[in-house]
Amino acid sequence: MSSMILWGLDMPLEPAEITPTFPSEGEVYVRLRAAALNKRDYWITKGKYPGLSFPLVPGSDGAGVVDGREVIINPGLDWGSDPDYFSPDFRILGMPDHGTFSDSVKVPAINLYDKPSHLSWVEAAALPVCGVTAYRAMFTRGKAKAGETMLITGIGGGVASMALLFGLAIGMDVWVTSSLDHKIDMAVQQGASGGANYTRTTWDQELANKLNGKFDLIIDGAGGPDFARILPMMSPRGRMVMYGGTRGNISELSPQRIFWKQLDILGTTMGSPDDFSNMIDFVNTHKIKPIVSHVFPLEEVNKALAVIAEGEQYGKVCLDIPA
Repeated sequence: MSSMILWGLDMPLEPAEITPTFPSEGEVYVRLRAAALNKRDYWITKGKYPGLSFPLVPGSDGAGVVDGREVIINPGLDWGSDPDYFSPDFRILGMPDHGTFSDSVKVPAINLYDKPSHLSWVEAAALPVCGVTAYRAMFTRGKAKAGETMLITGIGGGVASMALLFGLAIGMDVWVTSSLDHKIDMAVQQGASGGANYTRTTWDQELANKLNGKFDLIIDGAGGPDFARILPMMSPRGRMVMYGGTRGNISELSPQRIFWKQLDILGTTMGSPDDFSNMIDFVNTHKIKPIVSHVFPLEEVNKALAVIAEGEQYGKVCLDIPA
């Protein structure tokens, strides 16, 4: 089994042959055709997660073949029976379990879903983490509805770009923020109504002046110092769903703005098996294709990780794995 292995912190991944272990009951090997990267993979190489042990094959996203069946992998392992919250055994494929930066990966058969037929292998591999995270954030937690106005912070990442496609598919008025003007321009080309560059001093005023009303729903993966500047733009009883905190801790948050406007500020992580299944149905119904920014051969995963580290991509960074 040819894999790209992380031997320790701040080390490049290296190719190596791994002897496959025999699958336990309910497990199967997927012969991978493509994989995709997440910021999580980069943070793993930097030791930002507790309990890391080496050697490790990272990678959460993947699509491939099992006994002639074309599948994509739900990387959320052992979610448990409660759809509202994951079990103590929950973990994400690629740490501590060996992941998808390999020609094969062992996973529970219950975590396999038919690959949407309108997607290429690379597009299918790009879908799992960002798709289920965006779906749960928007629909399970955020109760997104057609005709509402939604803000997505940090457009360009996988979850944010997928949330844009999901929102447009149901007829939402979608706005975005980014630190890079070209990402806002790309979102507008996809169908967003507009956006603002949060590196500008008056970005919130600029965005508010463009709006015809306020935001019913905000999908946020940033947190950070500008979090509080979004609250005045939320409609009464508006909802904000947070799936990440790439910009760090929140400061100067006014509780009055939250309780007076009766806002809902919610958290979300990945998604339940039902969320994943519903996401696949949604993607099939609306023929949604994930946005792919870069494709590298598996053996060039270190170049792919460098793109993730720079953070200038729009959409997913993927790995092609030959048959």
